[in-house]
Amino acid sequence: MSKSALKRRAHEARHWLMDACFPLWSERGVADHGLFRESLSIDHQPAASDTTRLRVQARQTYVFSEALRMGWKPDTARDLIGMGLGTLTGPGLRADGLPGRTLDTATGQLADDTPDLYDTAFILFALAEADRALGGDADTRAAAHSILSRLDTALRSPDGGYVETLPPGPQRHQNPHMHLLEACLSLHQAEPDASHMVRADELVALFHDRLIAGEGGLVGEHFAPGWATPPGRDAEIVEPGHLFEWVWLLHAYARLSGKPASAAARPIYDFARATLDPEGRAVQEVSRSGAIEDGSRRTWPQTEALKAHIALFEATGEETYAAAACRSFDVLMDEYLTPEGGWIEHYDADGKPIATAMPASTGYHVTLAFTHLMQVMKD
Repeated sequence: MSKSALKRRAHEARHWLMDACFPLWSERGVADHGLFRESLSIDHQPAASDTTRLRVQARQTYVFSEALRMGWKPDTARDLIGMGLGTLTGPGLRADGLPGRTLDTATGQLADDTPDLYDTAFILFALAEADRALGGDADTRAAAHSILSRLDTALRSPDGGYVETLPPGPQRHQNPHMHLLEACLSLHQAEPDASHMVRADELVALFHDRLIAGEGGLVGEHFAPGWATPPGRDAEIVEPGHLFEWVWLLHAYARLSGKPASAAARPIYDFARATLDPEGRAVQEVSRSGAIEDGSRRTWPQTEALKAHIALFEATGEETYAAAACRSFDVLMDEYLTPEGGWIEHYDADGKPIATAMPASTGYHVTLAFTHLMQVMKD
């Protein structure tokens, strides 16, 4: 019963993307100066901003790569992918070949040229997904290799992984490394004969050696130098959304590498699932004992819960995971996503909407979750 219910939801997801999301963000999410908009207003209208993050340009390039794969307006999708790639491989890069952080929307040039591992991971992810959607693109592939080369020479850390910014900050962070793993898996799918899986292997080893240290074997968010236990609150806080995201990534890595899924995935999933409320909603932060520390709720943790449930269902075929995925999908459709193709980004702990805009960056999370659902359910 739950499997057939999830199949119906996959069909619903396809229609929402094709009939609402892609049209809205292609029509109102593109500015006159050839950049994707940072956000729309809460009533789905274009919102002006002085700068835009490179990660937004990357994420929206990915969104329209999925649109092209799904057959949505191929000419429009190709044009938007090309627009995004032009930014990511042109003005978004510093003179040394590393991406910066933000662009000035008036000039299209870098406003903040700080190299940032998180943003760089999404640029690599977008290049890989665009390459795949376009059926193989030599220029896009060459751009990814160039950025990876600069990443290795400029950001490799002797403590493991990569420094998160230049100059390096006072803390280490798991989240950029998680998304770099995601990018490596996409790059591997675009170019299986390259060495992208070697880098993915290193990041999974970092996960096991460093990122799941601490009480309960859960994924920490922030670390002291050398990946040591951080002081104060940072040692105690975990984010269920990121736990779910790691569960999905570890299963994706297992599928692509041909290795068994990490034994760490199930306890992380079980802990994160236990923090959901009775309707299946995910909160922002909990302690390692499971106590709620920040009970507000954003869109992206709901999408990561959905992806993790689907990953476990795909791996086991067990109905309980299909039922959990149905609940997460319904939370998204009933409370977060609008019929027009947008989203209510943030609720407080009492369920009151507190978002004042629709950030374009959220589209990556929803699109990835929905396309994964469709792939698994073969919709």
